[in-house]
Amino acid sequence: MPMRQRLHALFPIRYAALTLSLCGAALALLTLLAWGGSWPAGLVFVVCALLAGLGIHDLRQSQHAVLRNYPVTGHLRFLLEYIRPEIRQYFIESDSEATPFSRAQRSLVYQRSKGEPDNRPFGTQLDVGQQGYEWVNHSIAPTKLPTHDFRIWIGGQPGQPAQSAQPCTQPYHASVFNISAMSFGALSANAILALNKGARMGGFAHDTGEGSISAHHRVHGGDLIWEIGSGYFGCRNDDGTFSEERFVANATDPQVKLIELKMSQGAKPGHGGILPGPKVTLEIAQARGVAVGKDCISPSRHSAFSTPVEMMHFIARLRQLSGGKPTGFKLCIGHPWEWFAIVKAMLQTGITPDFIVVDGAEGGTGAAPLEFTDHVGVPLQEGLQLVHNTLVGVNLRSRISIGAAGKVITAFDMVRLMALGADWCNAGRGFMMALGCIQAQTCHTGLCPTGVTTQDPARQQALVVPDKAERVRNFHRSTLHALKELVQAAGLCHPREVTAHHIVRRLTDTEVRLLSRLTMQVKPGALLQPLQDTQHNVFRLYWPMASAHSFQASSPDVASTSPPIQAADRFATTPGPVDLLPGQS
Repeated sequence: MPMRQRLHALFPIRYAALTLSLCGAALALLTLLAWGGSWPAGLVFVVCALLAGLGIHDLRQSQHAVLRNYPVTGHLRFLLEYIRPEIRQYFIESDSEATPFSRAQRSLVYQRSKGEPDNRPFGTQLDVGQQGYEWVNHSIAPTKLPTHDFRIWIGGQPGQPAQSAQPCTQPYHASVFNISAMSFGALSANAILALNKGARMGGFAHDTGEGSISAHHRVHGGDLIWEIGSGYFGCRNDDGTFSEERFVANATDPQVKLIELKMSQGAKPGHGGILPGPKVTLEIAQARGVAVGKDCISPSRHSAFSTPVEMMHFIARLRQLSGGKPTGFKLCIGHPWEWFAIVKAMLQTGITPDFIVVDGAEGGTGAAPLEFTDHVGVPLQEGLQLVHNTLVGVNLRSRISIGAAGKVITAFDMVRLMALGADWCNAGRGFMMALGCIQAQTCHTGLCPTGVTTQDPARQQALVVPDKAERVRNFHRSTLHALKELVQAAGLCHPREVTAHHIVRRLTDTEVRLLSRLTMQVKPGALLQPLQDTQHNVFRLYWPMASAHSFQASSPDVASTSPPIQAADRFATTPGPVDLLPGQS
């Protein structure tokens, strides 16, 4: 038997730290008794005694097997595990590893928010030969645009209301880049103050999130998108049902520009939420209309309606009660037939929302169970395509503006989403990083190191509102400036002119295709006619199953009249005929 194994059999080396601590404490105590009060000996005794006490506690505790087997030294494992994210972020990961945002993406936000140069020398760091690489085709006759302040009308235009029952009478001239939904309570008071002040300075909109309008949203007067979730915070009765009276009080505030009904969110679609009572402070209770110190519950579904038709009537009612402000809804696509049922309700009632915000499953400003974060909900690309093409197919696209949210950081992210059908984009984590977020991913613990996602008064004081508001404004302005340059380079005059024909995607080392050949393209009015065999599979299978009077799918027998479809193709983006780019073979 090797010497090491024989020694280990006599005395397990894993107890060495505990043994040395006990011996050190004993020797230091003897020294103190023999030679009097020597401060070095006293210091050694205190340190060794503490370590020895820790080791004895490790042996007696029953929660951690590692500590029972490795007293004292086992704590190194937990220390290294605790600082592992920081070690990886600062020393190991490359600039292009996105978990969830790469160092290059974060650096770009920091540079733009601080007003620093964001140009990069020596060429791209991306592998342009890698499958999935995308680019914008440029023009040899680029345009010259006077401003980067691109805007769209939501809810019609002044004097030209959208064609809908009970139409909007107060259309909003929105920026194409706005702050996504993040509630007070999830974000600190100082974060809300800085975001809203930055939105006012930059002339763009700030979504309140489901937590309603707090006092901090009102301080600087920035334009608000009031999000109303299933908890009806800010417009609820004591029993949690919708209150028209309280809704009117908030909705008619001139600062509120849009009313957004939240059906689901990308971070945790189909999942309700609960804010534990101890976290429900006076400020949060006042904003949400709940009791201080009691659990604040957000149900997983709405109580104000139960069918798609009732949902459309509820939207019309909200628009009327708000004084005619643009009213729409946000959702992360799940079952396709539920979305189709909503569209059929629009057709049946003649009531259309003024806008729809499509939230991708990659959204992440809300903490959620891992299974929901990783495996529930349709990603933004597929969800946005489905919403845009469905509205085109029923001739409603011109009435309804579409917003898109999900990992939007750069101007190219915006261009790509607009090519797929979005009219404007929202960003959540991008603006969080503009506030100083370092992606520590401790948002749900209350221990945010930069004061962005904490209710700890001491921690949030680290976030200086005037400075961070300027950074929010700078990030918005610089991103739109980059968008302007991309639009000019493509020879266009407005981002609305960007289509999937302008984006190219690499499939293999030797093959590329226009994005328009890789994504579904539904012809105007096609869904109002009998479905053709050439129609995309998602419509052939699920459109007949949808009913305006129920979110449930109709009998599977209804779908049996459609041609057989392979399961793998039900949500695939089946390309049309392949058109190679000039010069490709």
